[in-house]
Amino acid sequence: MKVLAIDTSNLVMGIAVLDNGKVLGEYITNLKKNHSIRVMPAIEQLMEETGVKPAELDRIVVAKGPGSYTGVRIGVTIAKTLAWTLKKELVGISSLEVLAQSGKYFGGYTVPLFDARRTQVFTGLYGNGDNGKLQTVLEDRIILLKDWLEELQKLEEKILFIGNDLPLHQETIIEFLGSQAVLGQVADHNPRPSELGRIGMEREPEDIHTFTPSYLQLAEAEVNWLKSQGK
Repeated sequence: MKVLAIDTSNLVMGIAVLDNGKVLGEYITNLKKNHSIRVMPAIEQLMEETGVKPAELDRIVVAKGPGSYTGVRIGVTIAKTLAWTLKKELVGISSLEVLAQSGKYFGGYTVPLFDARRTQVFTGLYGNGDNGKLQTVLEDRIILLKDWLEELQKLEEKILFIGNDLPLHQETIIEFLGSQAVLGQVADHNPRPSELGRIGMEREPEDIHTFTPSYLQLAEAEVNWLKSQGK
């Protein structure tokens, strides 16, 4: 199975091409630049360098959020368009689940997080399952960081925190959890598109037309509109 994996859901933009689980090529940038301008040229270049033609792809896998509203929308729109025009399967994977793969060899729980502003975070709880693969323990959510940490205090094992936004919250995390918290290293903070592709190979394809991103919250413009309507 040949897979094209696309992740534009946050600061990191990642593209990968895999063939039966083998990574043929991977492209990752960590730049504050517009994904909408760079993602299609990156896909074209990587596929050319790996020698994979669009028609040879079997599946498009995309990080479906949560994360940057604009970034998630860009990735999902491109993935759906490619899947529809090329008549390929489409699979969406949680952006937090992809990030959590950096902790799959950690002995305790793994908590990936993205900053969601106003002292909130996008997060979830993951742990190692019986099959050696990372399992969802608590579903992805948007939550006040302090409420989330109070919930995590009930756990007895060590908890690994990872994500590019970790420096924004590490002081509060240590305040609540102390030595129970393990702060990930820089290398842990970037989700790898190759991991996205591998996860996507094992999931059932989704209906292209009804597939929607996982924002976990309304965009600010939507919130302001609802307020103006008294809702």
